[in-house]
Amino acid sequence: MSLMDAYLDLKCLLNRGYRKRYALTFVANHYLLTSEERHVLARCVFPASWIGEVRQKLLAPEDLQGKSLAIDGFNVLITLESLVEGKATLCEDGLVRDLKYQGRYKLGEKTRELLKSIGKALEELEVSGVVFFYGKNTPMSGVVKTLTEEIMEGYGIPHRVQLVKSPDFELKRFKTVATADTGIIAKVPYVFDLARYVGEMLGRKPLSFDEVLDNM
Repeated sequence: MSLMDAYLDLKCLLNRGYRKRYALTFVANHYLLTSEERHVLARCVFPASWIGEVRQKLLAPEDLQGKSLAIDGFNVLITLESLVEGKATLCEDGLVRDLKYQGRYKLGEKTRELLKSIGKALEELEVSGVVFFYGKNTPMSGVVKTLTEEIMEGYGIPHRVQLVKSPDFELKRFKTVATADTGIIAKVPYVFDLARYVGEMLGRKPLSFDEVLDNM
């Protein structure tokens, strides 16, 4: 039995309305999937109804001109860093997600350069303004906030950078959000895959989901 068999069974259950957590547990236990295999299916597989919903919300780069954008700061940084490292995939709903078991963002040597690339991308997208939200309980979040403010000053974009208890709660109040978090996406009118856009600027393409399945 292959991971593809597990995928097909999970897909069938999701399309029949089963909750993802229970469907994934059933399928993963039946096929004796590894933790890595379970993680990939959890991140990437969705029912047709969700895929259709996200397609209606997902904006193209040209749609961002003149719009204000709220950014799920650590989510975008983790995804972008994973993309640069070749550890991110294009999921079924059209969004890029990381495949690492990284719960929280870790400040590193790449952070400054990634933020510069994000600033350049936002300038190219001609957004009217941006607001970054970072979870204040994440280690070194204050340093990342200061670094983001410092770098964004170099670009001609009105911006705010905020440390908050719950970025999810704040982001759900905005119309257009840059995130790959399904909980946020479900509650906002529009979403933009900023990490994917920046990755393409840097010449980095995500693995396709089929490639991930074939390589496991």
